[in-house]
Amino acid sequence: MQAVEANSEVTTEPTRVFVVAEIRLYREGLAELLGHRPGLAVAGTAAGLDEALRGARAARPDVVLLDMAMLDGIATARTLARVSPDARVVALAVPESERHVIACAEAGIVGYVSREASLADLVAAIEGAARGEAHCSPRMVASLLRRLGALSLERSGDEPRAHLTARELEIVGLIDRGLSNKEIAQALCIGLPTVKNHVHHILEKLGAERRSQAAARVRAMRYGAGPAA
Repeated sequence: MQAVEANSEVTTEPTRVFVVAEIRLYREGLAELLGHRPGLAVAGTAAGLDEALRGARAARPDVVLLDMAMLDGIATARTLARVSPDARVVALAVPESERHVIACAEAGIVGYVSREASLADLVAAIEGAARGEAHCSPRMVASLLRRLGALSLERSGDEPRAHLTARELEIVGLIDRGLSNKEIAQALCIGLPTVKNHVHHILEKLGAERRSQAAARVRAMRYGAGPAA
């Protein structure tokens, strides 16, 4: 008896894209273009945050395409990433400055399409985001790597200076409670010059400029929040 061959064709669901842009002509134009691309389907559009949240909850898109020319683009991206964690946010028309790139990364955006990008670049970013990949230009990658390097240097620079003595930690605790140097001297029954000397060493070890800054950094290290600014 002849075996019946199984159907080897695999049906792949299209990537569902939700477009968020304030300008209607721009929003509808993107939806029209993307709707005709193989492998993509437009799940809906929105002009602002409230509409986007309602639409994203109802449509459950794979990718949210967000126009960063919106007034509150970063805040919108952050809210969408929190409320719809399964939908990956791709930012459109991102200025290729380090400040903008870092702000987008911190907001949870996974794809970046610059103002000079083509439609092919946009589609590649959407498809990459749907696969769980980050997509951005080499210039944006360089900005992100510089930021990571700076953070690494800041952390490694703080660690060797953070070895405070028991007395210094005691003084930092009193500073954090709002006591002046004179009040600290009275509380610990030590001379005012001794307190000033301890404070000087504390500031030096922590790389801080002010007493309050030193107290905040020790508090941050104690509770695992990283070095305070």
